[in-house]
Order: sequence, then C-alpha cells, then structure tokens
Amino acid sequence: MPRRRRTALLLAAACWLLAACSGGGTGAPASPDVAPPPGATSSGLIPVEKRVSAPTLRGELVAGGSLDAGALSGKVLVLNFWASWCAPCIAEAKNLTEVANATKASGVEFVGVDIKDEKAAALRHETRFAVPYPSIYDERGATLLRFRTLVPQSPPTTILVDRKGRIAARIIQGVTVDELMAPLQRLLAEPA
Repeated sequence: MPRRRRTALLLAAACWLLAACSGGGTGAPASPDVAPPPGATSSGLIPVEKRVSAPTLRGELVAGGSLDAGALSGKVLVLNFWASWCAPCIAEAKNLTEVANATKASGVEFVGVDIKDEKAAALRHETRFAVPYPSIYDERGATLLRFRTLVPQSPPTTILVDRKGRIAARIIQGVTVDELMAPLQRLLAEPA
C-alpha cells in the first residue's frame, strides 16, 4: 500500500475514532461508563422505586461564597452541568433561566455546576443570561467526578433530583423549556 494512502486511511480512522469517543456532536455520552439512569421510562422519569440517592453536592460558587445542597433537602432540585465555552450550554441558558424563574415559588431549586471553565468567563455567562441561581465553580472537576456515572465529561447535562434527594431524571443535551417543565411538574405532583 502506498505511504500516502496508508497515511490518509490512518487519519480517517483517527478522525472517526475521535468523533465516536466525543459523542460525535449528537448529545451521546462521551464516556463509556455513562449509562442511562436505571429504569428510565418514556416520560423521562425514573420510577420512584428505582431511584438512587444523588451524590453529595457542595463547593465554591462562581460568584463567591459556597454552597452545600444539603440545605436544599425537601425541594425538587435541578442540577445543570455547563460551561461558558459550550455552544449547547449557551443555547439552553435562557431556557434554564425561564424555568428557574417560573418554578421557584413551587419549591424547585436550581444549581449550576460550571465545569472546565475560567471563572471570569463563567461570571460573564451568568451576567449575560441573568442566571437567577448559584453555580458551583468546578474547574478541577471534583463535583463532576462525584457524578461520573451520570454526567459525561462534556456539558451540558441536566439532572433532576426529587424531594427525597434521589436522581429522578437525566438529560444529556441542551434542554428546552418544555423538556424541563414537563418532568418538573410530575416531580412536584409526587408526595413529599
């Protein structure tokens, strides 16, 4: 086989492998250990009897201070893993802000987790989209590591946690208002 053709084939194979491992832009998980939540149904929610406790969530905030999500127990929680450099994260930001504002009075709390980002860029993102909820600054990936079986290394991913602190749903892509509002309404209707 001529050297040029072999080089071209190797480059094509490498590109294909990189696209497959990165999810190819399809929103697919980027890590082989990321599996769909156990027992997820067509409604997007995991049946109550199959839900597992969410990992501990605490850390330094993008805007300063710190957060321990244990203080939010008893509320429905939306965890959004994002980064200011992530195009789908930018596209979904206005949707998250809209749903956060619309559901706050109903007992829904939002917490962002800014991953692999520069703090100044993260602050600009929060200001630009008037984000009404705190975000943990996770440049080194400590929080991401706690969620490693649920959240790919590339954002965005949104996790819904029920009032009892259990993982109730996961969305690995940018979310729309309807995609987020429908499962939240079902979670809010569940007994406390």
